[in-house]
Amino acid sequence: MCSGNRSFMEAKNMSLENLSNEIAATAEAEAKAIIADAKVEAKAIMAAAITEAEALTEANSKKASREAEQVSRELVASARQANQKRLLIAKREEIESTLSSIREQVGSAGMKGRAAMLKTLVATAEKISEGKMVMRPVALDRKVLDKESGSFTLGDDVDGLGGFILEAADGSVSYDFRFDGLLDDSWAAKLPQVNDTLFG
Repeated sequence: MCSGNRSFMEAKNMSLENLSNEIAATAEAEAKAIIADAKVEAKAIMAAAITEAEALTEANSKKASREAEQVSRELVASARQANQKRLLIAKREEIESTLSSIREQVGSAGMKGRAAMLKTLVATAEKISEGKMVMRPVALDRKVLDKESGSFTLGDDVDGLGGFILEAADGSVSYDFRFDGLLDDSWAAKLPQVNDTLFG
């Protein structure tokens, strides 16, 4: 009886051990399967995340590229505008400097051909004068005009680069023969040519 009972217990223990081993094996297999599935799912999630990240990166890159191109275009346009403005300012300064230099030459007693120009202006004045006229010279040219005034009475000096103002004795009519007006008219007419000469 004892021997049979022991055999039963041994068989029972063996069966329990086998069952335990089977359960452990099954659990291990299930665990491995779960782990394998988890790894596959993790890889899929990782791949999806990478794909999404790459798509976002590409989208951001394209957006950044578009923004960079836009900024670049704006900077180029701004630089061109600034350069054009600087060029216009430089041209204006050069033209003003040229005109100032010419004014200095015209207002100089040593200007070549000054006396001949004054004689020509007096001759023109004599053709258009009527009645008694007064010649009011620029101080610089008084000496020459005193000799060349002809029938005109010499009056008070006037401001200017050179030449004179011819006016009726009663002040009703006056003609401006000063170099200032002649220079301004000539400058306005020749300005396109001056631009071409200075700036091509």
